[in-house]
Amino acid sequence: MELTYRRFDPSQASEADALVAFLTADTWPFHGAAVVDAAQARRWVAEGRFDGDDTRTFWITHGGDALGLIRLMDLGDSTPVFDLRLRTRYRGRGVGGHALAWLTAYLFAEFPEVRRIEGTTRQDNAAMRRTFRRCGYVKEAHYRDGWPAADGGAVHDAVGYAILRRDWLTGTTTPPAWDDEPS
Repeated sequence: MELTYRRFDPSQASEADALVAFLTADTWPFHGAAVVDAAQARRWVAEGRFDGDDTRTFWITHGGDALGLIRLMDLGDSTPVFDLRLRTRYRGRGVGGHALAWLTAYLFAEFPEVRRIEGTTRQDNAAMRRTFRRCGYVKEAHYRDGWPAADGGAVHDAVGYAILRRDWLTGTTTPPAWDDEPS
């Protein structure tokens, strides 16, 4: 599948409408809110959540169809983070891995000051965790009860991954020093 990445343009009303339609037409089980209503999505667009000095958003497309969305954040920092959302029907088809590899290369190429890229997911998001590892990201953190469910119910563990520029350049991984607790 030939994927392309097109920057979201908030100055176009049709883009904002498409983003609202994208966010409200599907469910996002591993995000803060599994369901996004139109009013909330429009507020997010108006507040600049998807484009600004520190944020860029890209559509993941194939043949003109929007398969997903990548939001890059903290771009003024040496350690940006991202939000990756795929429509349900495209999950489990390799799109996430392609998108993660693309955003990693994009960030390291466009922002020379970026030393590392971080991503966090719920512990039970096995597909994303496998994708992180396949793309050279290393598990660096495990946050117990760190991801409250949007409905106020269950609390999940969160897991943090990152990739270092030097590892990305060399195709290696540097594991964290897990056994460094002082005695």
